[in-house]
Amino acid sequence: MLLFVGLGNPEPNNLNNRHNVGFLVIDSINAKFKLSKQKPKFKGLLTTGTIEEQKIFAIKPLTFMNSSGVCIKELIEYFKIDVKNVFVFHDDMDIDIGKVKAKFGGSSAGHNGIDSIDKNIGKNYSRIRIGIGRPKNNTTGADHVLHNFSNEEKQNVEEVTGNIIKSISFLIKKDLDLFSSKVNQK
Repeated sequence: MLLFVGLGNPEPNNLNNRHNVGFLVIDSINAKFKLSKQKPKFKGLLTTGTIEEQKIFAIKPLTFMNSSGVCIKELIEYFKIDVKNVFVFHDDMDIDIGKVKAKFGGSSAGHNGIDSIDKNIGKNYSRIRIGIGRPKNNTTGADHVLHNFSNEEKQNVEEVTGNIIKSISFLIKKDLDLFSSKVNQK
């Protein structure tokens, strides 16, 4: 069993925020692979299904970004999912918009959602870091992540999300380097 987690904030006014790119990826996975209807469980919106003969759980935590780990911990304990089979999709300001980097483990690099997950389940999971770029014009990091994507940025994110979908088999095989390479090909 694999668990795909998309980080974001659940309020409607946050829907198109840069911080919610993880939610956008999970929504795209759910639609493309026809996972089950979203159900509120484990403090999140849970879907289930199969991708390439692999049982998949996908969740969007409703605990808000800074408490994402609480939701994930409850789910993996209930279904006995190995932490090594958890894949977290999240925004990253240190990566240019339109780029993706995947890695296993590592530090939170100041990302509060990742920090919450680390505190709740440890660091032995895969992170799919989706670039949202650095703030401009003296905008703070907090303001940057909580603002909506511009039209051009939204197009970049939609393209990246499509590339993630096309390359999902490499993620399922845990070939993170090849996954990153394929996603970033234009």
